[in-house]
Amino acid sequence: MEEFVKKIKSIALDYLLPDGFYYSLTGYCPCCDKEVKFQSYNSYLRNSFLCSNCSSIPRERALMFVIERYFSNWRNFYVHESSPSERGASIKLKRNVNKYVASQYFTDKPLGSYVNDCQNQDLENQTFDDESLDLVVTQDVMEHLYDPGKAFAEIARTLKKGGAHVFTVPIINRHKPTEIWAVKGEDNNPVFLKTPEWHENPVDLKGSPVTMHWGFDIVDFIKEKSGLNTTIEYLDMLEYGIRAELIEVFISIKE
Repeated sequence: MEEFVKKIKSIALDYLLPDGFYYSLTGYCPCCDKEVKFQSYNSYLRNSFLCSNCSSIPRERALMFVIERYFSNWRNFYVHESSPSERGASIKLKRNVNKYVASQYFTDKPLGSYVNDCQNQDLENQTFDDESLDLVVTQDVMEHLYDPGKAFAEIARTLKKGGAHVFTVPIINRHKPTEIWAVKGEDNNPVFLKTPEWHENPVDLKGSPVTMHWGFDIVDFIKEKSGLNTTIEYLDMLEYGIRAELIEVFISIKE
């Protein structure tokens, strides 16, 4: 009788809350390494399918899963993470990596200086030494750069041989060509070529302008600009809370 009631309740929820508007399950979070509940109250899972313990979202769990799959000794790496968040993979990296440097970009501060716990770094003009880093991590950063080609080249310069850039970026254009969405104006403010788009920025209340709508041709772009070979991992692993839109993880290796 109890199982019958559970089934009826489940059918009722599916009927009342269609299209995945509400979803909940128990699984294992790769970011906080705990048995947790993953839960969403929105059908757009990318930003709303949260871990009950660390509040990570699917792309963060996918990124951490990929790092651990490809680099079993990641805790011993020298890691640079640009624009980290205050949850999920960023917290796990910060707590467990032997040498971890978090960076943000402050236009009014000297490059290489520290603001609170973050080093001031412009991804297009970094102060790290050549071949000094084992791993560079960026999460939804590369769609906000005015010159991403220069940034990819700088990342390649700073990586040791065998090192990698592991990152997420929304591939909005999918199989269509990449589009430039905004360029830098004379006053350093964005000049949008398309409908203006902004994303949240933890160090700037006005947010970050979206400058690129990437397609899968980003792989060829990275190779051309930096020489790095890039592979794409798309994970759909519900038991790890990894299911959502636009959660590809990119691994660019310096050979």
